[in-house]
Amino acid sequence: MPIHRFSDPAVKAVFDAYPQELRSALRELRALILDVAEAMPSVGKVDETLKWGQPAYRPAKPRTGTTVRIGPVRGSDEDYALFVPCQTTLIADFRELYKGRLRYLGDRGVIFTLGDAVPVEALKHCVALALTYHVRPQ
Repeated sequence: MPIHRFSDPAVKAVFDAYPQELRSALRELRALILDVAEAMPSVGKVDETLKWGQPAYRPAKPRTGTTVRIGPVRGSDEDYALFVPCQTTLIADFRELYKGRLRYLGDRGVIFTLGDAVPVEALKHCVALALTYHVRPQ
């Protein structure tokens, strides 16, 4: 996996403030998101910012995809998630595609537990669907 340098010092500071195990898990999610975007010419460059205090990723090209955020799950010391806007159909789409393979946080996130294996291929597909949300037929 290539190393992705932080372009925004505020995002790096948020990562640096996480406990080590959570920081490692979220860095892996970050790398997966950036790798998926790089592999998709239709997505192009992804902007990395903070939204609601969490690292957020969105195609720089307008009307391509929706924002994907990552961060800890509030009220849990062990869970973290990949969040998508709840106004989209993404979580419903993920549920249909990956019945029983992913865990969800309502209609806004895919949830993981520290130390558990992340279903990488399913997650890559979910990220690709989010990053192309506005250019795919709905």
